[in-house]
Amino acid sequence: MGRETVKKVLILGSGAIKIGEAGEFDYSGSQALKAVREEGIETVLVNPNIATIQTDPRLAGKVYLVPVLPEFVAEVIERERPDGIMLGFGGQTALNCGVQLYDMGVLQRYGVKVLGTSVESIKRCSDRLMFKETIEAAGLPMPRSKAAYSIEEALEVAREIGYPVMVRVAYTLGGKASGVARNEKELVEIARRGIAHSLIGQVLVEECISTWKQIEYEVMRDKYGDSVTVCNMENILGMRVHTGDNIVVAPSQTITNREYHVLRMASIKAAEALQIIGECNVQLALDPKSERFCIIEMNPRLSRSSALASKATGYPLAYMAAKLALGYRLHELINKVTGRTTACFEPALDYVVLKFPRWDFEKFEGVDRRLGTQMKSVGEVMAIGRCFEEVLQKAVRMLDKGKPGLVASDISDRELLKKRLSEMTDEVLFDVAAALKVGFTVQEIHELTSIDPWFIEKIKNIVDMEERLKALRGRPLDEIAEVVKEAKRLGFSDKQIAMCLGLTEDEVRAFRYKRGIVPVVKQIDTLA
Repeated sequence: MGRETVKKVLILGSGAIKIGEAGEFDYSGSQALKAVREEGIETVLVNPNIATIQTDPRLAGKVYLVPVLPEFVAEVIERERPDGIMLGFGGQTALNCGVQLYDMGVLQRYGVKVLGTSVESIKRCSDRLMFKETIEAAGLPMPRSKAAYSIEEALEVAREIGYPVMVRVAYTLGGKASGVARNEKELVEIARRGIAHSLIGQVLVEECISTWKQIEYEVMRDKYGDSVTVCNMENILGMRVHTGDNIVVAPSQTITNREYHVLRMASIKAAEALQIIGECNVQLALDPKSERFCIIEMNPRLSRSSALASKATGYPLAYMAAKLALGYRLHELINKVTGRTTACFEPALDYVVLKFPRWDFEKFEGVDRRLGTQMKSVGEVMAIGRCFEEVLQKAVRMLDKGKPGLVASDISDRELLKKRLSEMTDEVLFDVAAALKVGFTVQEIHELTSIDPWFIEKIKNIVDMEERLKALRGRPLDEIAEVVKEAKRLGFSDKQIAMCLGLTEDEVRAFRYKRGIVPVVKQIDTLA
């Protein structure tokens, strides 16, 4: 089988930045270009977005600023005559374009080899029916579901399964046109929209498991069948909310060791069944009341979660995936951070990483702020720290929304809070803090939101610390040094502490330095 003997490689970028497809694909494309050029291979990039790093001539050999659409890419192939093409580094746009080029016979006509995961495997991942058949043939569980190509078929499947049902759309990204239908009227609307948006006019109607946990694994696999899981992540808002709009923590915090390994093996088995070469993202649903789990979907490409996993672990996923696409084995690739270990060593994390999305609903009049299966966020921030409370507070500050940390919203009306918690808007975690302040129990909030009690307890720690600091207002600072130190460990900023104690930010900072309460810097080295 050996290495690929290619002299020129065409890489498809993701095109314009839009909701659902943003900077994460620029990140993966840039790494892929670097990995390919290191091998002395000429690179050609197709990406019309001039505001990206990958279109820099120092990174890409030749750049074509044309749309990532089959008719334009076919012209580039005719002119450049590349030996190989990489489809996995430009998001769903690049994948769909590659599949269409293959179906049109363009790749075969010019002898262009698809490097990495084959078009057949991409189709089996993107086509909901083929994916379901492949996963079930591998002995892995899927939610009860059926594919539909018309509104009538969708209604028939829903009658069989029972409402509510989840509708997923083939060949789309960001949960585009998907949704939960609670009755026939809602299903007709969602199915009509989904069939129109799908590349092959197909939707999957499945049982609704919105109260389950949503867990993700990033899997690397070479063409010889060796696999590793680089990172696992937990979506705090569960299956109710699309992973792109979810608040994600790595590593997962609330699953048991047994559950972790069962889901890990299922992810590796799924990558094997679909013959992935390079990197893939596996999304699973886990029933919190039993050990039942289901494979939800797989992305046979670098995804939003891959960019997060890469930065969270220090493992350059896109770079390694490009090398694997060129025919390398996992054990042949050296970890650049350590200089000694190879790509088949799974990273170990002795810290917590949190991704928090940013929504810009203020710019849109009358917009529905409720979160669901369709992505609405326009970007995200990533925070790293020693404990969950710390990363949550850091992330909230980084959103640049003028909030000094996870401070409760001003709402104290219990009925309004109940409504907001059950609807789950972009302010959900602030509403959780507000509910705890007015006396809601952890269990009550869990029942309204399906958020795991562990996360609610952690938010309670922040709320309790805020109350504790306020109770110490007026006391000499020297007497409360330990409390200030504990607050800093829980991610409180000097401004937050000052607001609670009735002091200025400068006074708190000066006191901290006097008492040696200072931050430390640690390196992400992949080895804990």
